[in-house]
Amino acid sequence: MQEEIEEYGLVFAPFTTKQAELAARLWSKTRRHGLSLADRACIALAMEWQLPILTADRVWTELDLPVEIRPLR
Repeated sequence: MQEEIEEYGLVFAPFTTKQAELAARLWSKTRRHGLSLADRACIALAMEWQLPILTADRVWTELDLPVEIRPLR
């Protein structure tokens, strides 16, 4: 499976301690929006790697975060 994913230019990213700490700190900013730990893990990865987030979840565009959030629809 990894080979097929890499054919699209994607990579597997381990969930690091730094990202876990970022995700935990995001809880207070995101809890009223109902974001899950998985949502916050995605945001933490984007913050650490300084990449934009592509999402179909409109509520993410309402967040005040130091990362660009691009809605897919």
